[in-house]
Amino acid sequence: MIGRRLPRLILLCGLPGSGKTTLAKRLASEVPALRLCPDEWMAELGVDLFDEQFRDRLERVFRKHALDLLRIGQSVILEFGFWSRAERDEMRVAGRALGVSVELHYLAVPFDELVRRVDARHSEGMVGTVPITRELMTEYQRLFQAPGQDEVDLFDYSQP
Repeated sequence: MIGRRLPRLILLCGLPGSGKTTLAKRLASEVPALRLCPDEWMAELGVDLFDEQFRDRLERVFRKHALDLLRIGQSVILEFGFWSRAERDEMRVAGRALGVSVELHYLAVPFDELVRRVDARHSEGMVGTVPITRELMTEYQRLFQAPGQDEVDLFDYSQP
């Protein structure tokens, strides 16, 4: 590809309030890349952000769409949170099978700051936000599998 950059698959990993959307918007402009954010689509469609079955179906569609876009040379940012290593591995392997660069951007933020941020964005009335209690964030933190260095080393680029 003379004069063109190879497409990039960028995975944003982190809990609510970690800054995924802020980073995704900046990267979408800089790369440039198409940004796929389930929360925004669900809010726009009027779907409850806690509807896990719908979210799972939407993320499956986004994964397929992302791979189709990568095949035609379009860089893509998946703003899913990627809470499990299995999810991250699946997309890394799929991207590599297409011959594209796969990046992991893990946004590690202290727990109390996450809680402060989700409280602030909800109280400010940001579109597409829902109240997330400290108790729910505690449960999310318990479910979240942070990437270790062994995993980070598998990506073409990763943001600490």
